[in-house]
Amino acid sequence: MRYLIFIVCLFFGCKGLDSSGSLIHNVGFAQGTSYSIKYMSSEDYHHEIDSLLTVIDYSLSTYNTNSLLSQLNSGDTSLLLDTHFVRVFKASQHISSLSDGLFDCTVAPLVEAWGFGPDDRKEVDSLYIATLLQQVGYHDLWLRGDSLLSNPEQKTMDFNALAQGYTVDVIAELLDSHLVSDYLIELGGELRSKGHNSRNKKWRVGIDKPSNEIDVNDRFQIILNLQNKSLATSGNYRNFYEKDGQIYTHTINPKTAYPVQHSLLSATVIADDCMTADAYATTFMVMGVEQTKDFLSKHPNLEAFLIFTNADKSWENWSTEGFKSLVTN
Repeated sequence: MRYLIFIVCLFFGCKGLDSSGSLIHNVGFAQGTSYSIKYMSSEDYHHEIDSLLTVIDYSLSTYNTNSLLSQLNSGDTSLLLDTHFVRVFKASQHISSLSDGLFDCTVAPLVEAWGFGPDDRKEVDSLYIATLLQQVGYHDLWLRGDSLLSNPEQKTMDFNALAQGYTVDVIAELLDSHLVSDYLIELGGELRSKGHNSRNKKWRVGIDKPSNEIDVNDRFQIILNLQNKSLATSGNYRNFYEKDGQIYTHTINPKTAYPVQHSLLSATVIADDCMTADAYATTFMVMGVEQTKDFLSKHPNLEAFLIFTNADKSWENWSTEGFKSLVTN
């Protein structure tokens, strides 16, 4: 589940930018969430952006029964793959391999079984979950060239854990192609920035506190500068349920088949591209605090900020040194 990163920077003018350009602010809804895109330009690209969002929806949506992904999940592997599917599939498989399978695009049957899919929650037992675990396994999927998918075990794919981040990247590519040099793209809380804001300063964004309710007067855990980077946050604190005194979170470990049981409340990741940040934010929620720290020590291309509970159930946080350097007042 994604949580909105509140954008605290407002446009008031434009210093040091093309004087022929003006502030363009495109807003709308896509992929079950809202988007907000601000950029300086002499032209409005809202129509192109919406067209692009439609194209991606017809490739990767799990809710559109006519999408390429939905048709592949129905068993039709004779379909030719498009560029969007291939790029996301390759990234998903790569991160699955690096994370030893803790990121897995075939985990959807377990998410559904534990009551976090579109249908009502049902009663489950350990035998049923063990049976569903046989339906999970990213390694049973591969590409034949860049045009066909092999899925002999008929695994169901779901790319929601990185599709929004990928969409942000594709919108950035569109703006880059039009030589837009300053923008902030936000879709469902996933962010990518370039250049400066209207005051010729780095973009400032706030990370929400891990709370079920938003206090508009005290909502941010931290505020940071974001320039020429992407950011994504994932957390368990707003999508869970309690049954018989047990908390069940929406983050499912694809190796154990059960919801995670650890202290990590949220993970914020900064990377060069938003798809990578998006995917690792989800992955770290599966890993938990200590395993995430160890992973980050071996992957210096990533920066992260973790919020977790200690033995006293109070909040603590930890961040990489690179992330600390971005924090502002």
